[in-house]
Amino acid sequence: MAVVVAQPPAQAHPGDLRSWALRKAVSANGVMEHLKELQKIAERNGGNRVSGAPGYDRSVDYAEKVLRRAGYRVTRQAFEFQTFIPNAPSVLHRVTPAPAGDLENRIMSYSGSGDATARATVPTGNALGCAAGDFGPANAGTVVLVSRGTCPFGQKASNAADAGAAAVVIYNNTTGELNGTLGNTFTRDIAAVGITQALGQELVAQVPNGLTLRVQADTFRGMATTENILAESRWGNPNNVVMAGAHLDSVAEGPGISDNASGTAALLEIAEQMRLVPTKNKVRFALWAAEEASLVGSTHYIANLPQAERDKIALYLNFDMIGSPNYVRFVYDGDNSAFPPGTGSAPGPAGSGAIEKLFHDYFKSQRLDSAETPFSGRSDYGPFIAAGVDIPSGGLFTGAEGVKTAEEAAAYGGTAGQPYDPCYHQACDTIDNVSRAAIDEMSDAVAHAIITYAFDTRSVTGPTSGTARGTTAPAQGGGGLHDHDHELES
Repeated sequence: MAVVVAQPPAQAHPGDLRSWALRKAVSANGVMEHLKELQKIAERNGGNRVSGAPGYDRSVDYAEKVLRRAGYRVTRQAFEFQTFIPNAPSVLHRVTPAPAGDLENRIMSYSGSGDATARATVPTGNALGCAAGDFGPANAGTVVLVSRGTCPFGQKASNAADAGAAAVVIYNNTTGELNGTLGNTFTRDIAAVGITQALGQELVAQVPNGLTLRVQADTFRGMATTENILAESRWGNPNNVVMAGAHLDSVAEGPGISDNASGTAALLEIAEQMRLVPTKNKVRFALWAAEEASLVGSTHYIANLPQAERDKIALYLNFDMIGSPNYVRFVYDGDNSAFPPGTGSAPGPAGSGAIEKLFHDYFKSQRLDSAETPFSGRSDYGPFIAAGVDIPSGGLFTGAEGVKTAEEAAAYGGTAGQPYDPCYHQACDTIDNVSRAAIDEMSDAVAHAIITYAFDTRSVTGPTSGTARGTTAPAQGGGGLHDHDHELES
């Protein structure tokens, strides 16, 4: 049964009746039921829920049904985008020298198709390959090994293709797998894959010894139509809108239950349990399409939202992966207090630090540790915090392909030296790949934030909230790795 809270106090905190009542109503069982339904949809539709394909369309149908039954005003926002679907797993094979054999790799999203067996080289200039002059005649017809760093992956691949390279292998510059995207505007017909830092260093060392590699990719790139889904409460101040979002799509490789049915399912459960709560502010839930194609859905939404409507959004909360099996309770570092320059993190719009603080304060009240993750713009909050939009934002994350440290294992449990999500962007990202404990803890934190701001956004927007979004509140908060989505840049 949905929670009903009459005459709520002006400002919620973890001990307040409305937060307590909603968290009591929101259950891990409820979230898991939505996850099971999304798993079934993937199983019935080719094993995934990728935007532009039937599994995603059926996911939209399911979410709309849940939200309409809960009494929300639901709209679909359709748009076209450049889709990317691997037709088969990519291949990276060492031909010579020994030991010959297949090597672990991840296809770069939006890679072209190709099958090249050729001598391996490194850029003739800078190993990062960010300038056209970094490649020369010696790279023509070869498989070029390029380091991650500084510029977008698509720029590296384009430079290599312009120099006549047969294929591109980009190696990480930190620990962990490399899940990258060349960007949905990349149209060059060259195969590109990503590998770990350790493998990259091993292969680079073998280049002088006549390293020969085979790189094969079979992909589809083409225009497709997909839809965002937006659900708005029937009460609350329409000039002070609290938004909460998660991406609904998966990658083509699997059903995407951790990434990101977990965020979607939590929002569906919370929306159901809030259906009878007469909030002071308008609440708008958003389930984004084509996040895995470089944040296309959320970018489309913001780009097509008139300025007057943007100004009504008090804040945006993003929940992208909140059930990772080897999880950490990461909070977006809205004030960038924890990360030095050059890490890809930056302060968010004024008020983002206050959102960060709310989450840390909540976890502290529950005697649970939490930590920062870079505010890098690599999930659907990115378009909200972009220059000229400047909507205060925040959210939660439990980790993707990054590796859990010994210190994190001591604080959060789990296994040090292993990825937060070992099935990230893989076929094994099923219902068995989520932590029920993480779902339980994080969905309560999500519920607390939404119900808090549904009644009072002044800690974020300042005393002017209630007419249109203000920017008077300074960023607050405390002081971690958010490397979730297919990365566009290094």
